[in-house]
Amino acid sequence: MEILAFAIRLFAALLFGVAIGIERQWRQKSAGLRTNTLVSLGAAAFVLLSVDIGGDATGRIASYIVSGIGFLGAGVIMKDGLSIQGLNTAATIWCSAAVGSLCGLGFFAQAGLVTVSIMLTHVVLRPVGQKLSSLTFIKAATTQTDYLFAIKCKTEVENGIRVRLMQMPGNDEKLLLKSLTSDETDDVTNVTITAVIQSVTPQDSLIERVASRLTIEDKVIKVSWEIIGTQSEL
Repeated sequence: MEILAFAIRLFAALLFGVAIGIERQWRQKSAGLRTNTLVSLGAAAFVLLSVDIGGDATGRIASYIVSGIGFLGAGVIMKDGLSIQGLNTAATIWCSAAVGSLCGLGFFAQAGLVTVSIMLTHVVLRPVGQKLSSLTFIKAATTQTDYLFAIKCKTEVENGIRVRLMQMPGNDEKLLLKSLTSDETDDVTNVTITAVIQSVTPQDSLIERVASRLTIEDKVIKVSWEIIGTQSEL
């Protein structure tokens, strides 16, 4: 390939990458102007290399670009508690690579169309998505449920069982320990621990799993649970 054609395709990839990156930089995203420009340039350079090699190199290198950019995009995805951040940024990096690949093959009109589509997706669909999320009709109804635990065990393991019950809501933000008491039985060596646990949504399977684990604890004689109240909320 002549150096002029090489330069034109590479410059087109740079311009389209800059266009995508400006919007991302404006939104203060982790992958902004330079990242998207470099991704577009790199993809174009590899495709241009494959064109010069000839044969089936173009298809093979294009497939390597797709998989390689996938690993790069995965690096910007972060999990924060129950939410995941960076998916849009990762997808944008992937699209920038596609734009660069199109430029490398000389498909400037197609690359421009993809660039405009990417920018419209961010600019137009962002407020649309926020509006949809704020609509009340998509908020699911919840049923607040109160569970009563009763554990009969030996007195020497009472403190350990109480600690286990106090730690249980800490592992799930939807659970709240409302009360925890101990009552002596006719046999002074045994004690009955009762706990009331409130759940934002029905958690029968979770409660059953906890009861099953407590059942196999050393010196635990009996474990039972029941629902003592429910309240629906919107």
